Formats: sequence, structure tokens, C-alpha cells
Amino acid sequence: MKIALTEFVTLDGVSQGPGSPDEDTTDGFTRGGWLVPFLDETFVRRTSEWLDLADGLLLGRRTYEAFARDWPQITDPDDPFTGRMNALPKYVVTNTLTAGTWHPTTVLAGDPVQAVSELRSRPGRELQIHGSARLGDTLLSAGLVDVLRLAVAPTVLRTGRRFMSGHGAACGLRLVRHEATPKGLLLLEYEPTDQVPQGDYEGVAEFVGS
Repeated sequence: MKIALTEFVTLDGVSQGPGSPDEDTTDGFTRGGWLVPFLDETFVRRTSEWLDLADGLLLGRRTYEAFARDWPQITDPDDPFTGRMNALPKYVVTNTLTAGTWHPTTVLAGDPVQAVSELRSRPGRELQIHGSARLGDTLLSAGLVDVLRLAVAPTVLRTGRRFMSGHGAACGLRLVRHEATPKGLLLLEYEPTDQVPQGDYEGVAEFVGS
């Protein structure tokens, strides 16, 4: 299976609490819900298409517990995501949980890189990470992410937990799809490459001189 990572981020890279003010108030974060003003039909349609590719969900403990609390409570029959989110197999990477409450759930204990490598070797389409920024950052650094999808909101928070804020390995990315929604979200899809950009002063000077 491919590992597909989807993150909602602001222009300054914050990924914390996109959905509501009380979604994630860790470290006193008070600016949650920043994605909501920019939601529109294009965003819903595209993210629904992304979810259509999933054969399972891969989540860190914090995101898993939030999803397990909220998704089973949604009863709107017209919601485009609930049925699929609740039915898909879930894999939670944790050394603190021994069982899941959002069925069907498999707990992956131990080394997350090793556990996800084993899952990635199985046949199938996509194993999707939604949120779980720290898990996603770890797997991206380890070279285990095959697809990176970003929804970038046109807002700057200047506070909050940022995606890709760790000290992992550098990686190159190739843009394969891009789209702007009517309300200003940038939907970007990347594939990691083996090439890590390096500074080339001579190349820059030659380009400017031309």
C-alpha cells in the first residue's frame, strides 16, 4: 500500500486545531477552527475523492482518540465522510493504548517506522494519515510517505504546533497536482523524490545574469 499523508496547514505551517476552537487546546492554543471559514464545495469534493482511495486509516494516539470520540457521534446521513471514516480499518501507532474503541482498530506498538514499513509492504491502495502531524513528520523523514496532500489556508496564526517542525532528514518533493478553491484554499499534492535540493550559488548567479 501507499502511505498517503493529508495535512491542513496555515501559511505559516500551523497544523494544530483546524476544525474548531476546542479541537486541540494543547499548550494553551486558542486559535483553533482556522480552516472553517475557507470550506467550500470544491474542498469537500476533492477531499472526498482522496478518501475514496483509502483502504485504511493510520493515526497517532492523540488524533485517534479525538476521531474515536467524534466520528461515531455524527448521525447526519448526508455527511459525505462519516460512513467511510467509521467503516475503514484503523491502525493507531501508540505505546500507551492496548486496544481501540473505534472499530475496527489495530494497535501498532513498538517502533512506528518498523510497524508502518510492514503495513506498507502489504497489497492495497492507500493507507491514509489524516492529521497526526508528528507521526506524519516521522514517516516523511523516514522515507515512508508516498503521497503528501496539503490544504493550505490563507491565514497566518503566528502560534500553534507546526507541521514538519522536527529535526528529521531533509527530503525533496515533486508537485503533481495543484488547485485553488473559490474560498482561497490551496490544494497541493506532492510525491517525494530522491533528490534533496542543494544550494547552488553559481547556478543562481548564472540564472540572474541571463
